[in-house]
Amino acid sequence: MTASPQPASGPGRRAVVAAAGAAGLAAALTACGGSDDDASGSSVDSGPTGGPSDDGPSGAGSDGGAAAGAEPLASTADIPEGGGKVFADREVVVTQPTAGEFKAFSATCTHQGCAVKSIADGVINCPCHNSNFSIADGSVKSGPATKPLPAVEITVSGDSITLA
Repeated sequence: MTASPQPASGPGRRAVVAAAGAAGLAAALTACGGSDDDASGSSVDSGPTGGPSDDGPSGAGSDGGAAAGAEPLASTADIPEGGGKVFADREVVVTQPTAGEFKAFSATCTHQGCAVKSIADGVINCPCHNSNFSIADGSVKSGPATKPLPAVEITVSGDSITLA
């Protein structure tokens, strides 16, 4: 009996290498995702900063009309003046720089995609590399981030805040 010139059946070398590369890429993306699996609507509150800030235009979306059928994100009473609240499950942070002025920003740090975790002393804090962003306009207060947090559209109707 002579040996067959055909290799034994099974996955080829290219298929094995491609599968290993895909698995490694998936693991890397999962590790750098910056989302929290324990985000069950929990958030981090912060208190007032000592003085109101007047950076930028007044609150985003405070025109009074809530989006039809939209689930409220928070009550205006939930957002401390001079501070804010991180909604990890919705990947948004809502702030109240001055009384009655509500702003919303992405809760994803522009440096390396970590989730911001807290608000203190008028800044939104990222725990990964200590970038800090203004509660008034999302601008960088200290790096290593170089880009501001993107604004997120919200609607304030009565005492209810919803994503627009």
